Amino acid sequence: MGRDAPPDPPAEKSVILHASCVSVEGRALLIRGASGRGKSALALQMIALGARLVADDRVVLSIEAGQIRAAAPAAIAGLIEARGLGLLRAPAAPAEVAYVLDLDQPETARLPDPLETTLLGQPVPLLRAPPAPIDAAALMQLLRAGRVAPEWPNS
Repeated sequence: MGRDAPPDPPAEKSVILHASCVSVEGRALLIRGASGRGKSALALQMIALGARLVADDRVVLSIEAGQIRAAAPAAIAGLIEARGLGLLRAPAAPAEVAYVLDLDQPETARLPDPLETTLLGQPVPLLRAPPAPIDAAALMQLLRAGRVAPEWPNS
């Protein structure tokens, strides 16, 4: 009693996630989901449409200048798995995480309300998996230009 409560523990400075990540114009989409959900396949579709690989299978997240930065671990930088073909080379670069797409959470609303998740103590707009097949072109446009209201707080 009379003593100050201990401070909250600091947010982690970096973390490695089982995910894939691609970017458009420096804005990254972190694609997470269980094994076999199609993270790499969706990333490959987006790369074919002009996205740049950030990382596949493992993504290193860190905070830089108050933003969440995604990058590949050195051992797998510039590599992406294509089921049945093996590991393919792709130009890769780190990028700032703009959105998280969770392939384990289905989205049923036609015009969904904005959702958020937290990464390294920072809020990030969250997308749930739209009905299959996922429209890679729509995700590309989201990264390029954002979305019309209702907006996410940080968009």
